[in-house]
Amino acid sequence: MAIQLRSVPRGVPLAAGRASAAWHAARFARPGRAVAMALWGGALLALSALPCANVEPALAADAPPAADPHAVQPERPTLATHAHTVAPGWVEIETGIEHDRSPDGSRLESSTTTAKIGLATRAQLALTASALRDPADASHTSGVGDAAVALKYRPLDDARWFGDCAFVTALKLPTGSRLRGTGTGTTDASLLLISSHAFGPVSLDVNAGGTIRSGDGVAAPRSAFLWTAAFGLPLAGTLAWAAEMYGYPGTDGPSGAAPVIAVLCGPTWTPRPWLEMDAGAILPVSGPQPDALYAGLVWNIGRLARTIHEPRAESARRASDARRSAGRAGTVLETR
Repeated sequence: MAIQLRSVPRGVPLAAGRASAAWHAARFARPGRAVAMALWGGALLALSALPCANVEPALAADAPPAADPHAVQPERPTLATHAHTVAPGWVEIETGIEHDRSPDGSRLESSTTTAKIGLATRAQLALTASALRDPADASHTSGVGDAAVALKYRPLDDARWFGDCAFVTALKLPTGSRLRGTGTGTTDASLLLISSHAFGPVSLDVNAGGTIRSGDGVAAPRSAFLWTAAFGLPLAGTLAWAAEMYGYPGTDGPSGAAPVIAVLCGPTWTPRPWLEMDAGAILPVSGPQPDALYAGLVWNIGRLARTIHEPRAESARRASDARRSAGRAGTVLETR
């Protein structure tokens, strides 16, 4: 889910801010606690009702394996994330930097790193750490930001009207400093619903989510909401283009703020299947969204260990088959 290094990390919905803790808190959504709770309940009801609407849930055992488990599954640079997951047992790192300039002239630099670990064919764990720095007062307003843990699960593939569907549940922890402006001092629980589609070479990811926070609402609103739609467009060869529009409805309370709508755009470059780089800009359409420049990369490190779907006996059988195949190949070469 990229706590955003840009603001709210992709894949970690509404878990941390794109700018300072105060500004990040100001952009979160209007629905009250009751509405946020209703969002959670409604999401679960919707997922349970899908099979009754001629949408067949795809079982994990029936899901086709990824063509190349070493190929990256980028969830950045956009705020929206896709429904897909890193292959079981594989590890992928997303990291990047962002420079924000707010309407009042203040600036903020941030960095976020997320480690994604494939747990099963349709499940992924993400661990995110962040850091922030105020160039105008680096000695007093910089340091480690909030951290987050998120779980993504995809119950449906190729569902009618919905495409590939997934949800992300996330928990943001107050590891940053509220006094230094690097954290909200709150524990946040988030839910993000994802619908991913492919139209030939063009991808579309539509997300909507909500957050409930601890605290008194002074540092950050008690509840929040997010919507976003992102496109991936091929350009030439290994170059592509990312484009997104996202919004945060306005918030009430001591830390309330006006609604935000913004757009993100920039190129991506994939020099190797296991590596993708990105850079671009975020521009406000309305509301107190900073202008921002970002850059980062996604790196599929490789396989961590044998997965839970490949028990020891199966692993041994595959190794034995591989040795026999190698032996046969060696015999053929010697005969020739």
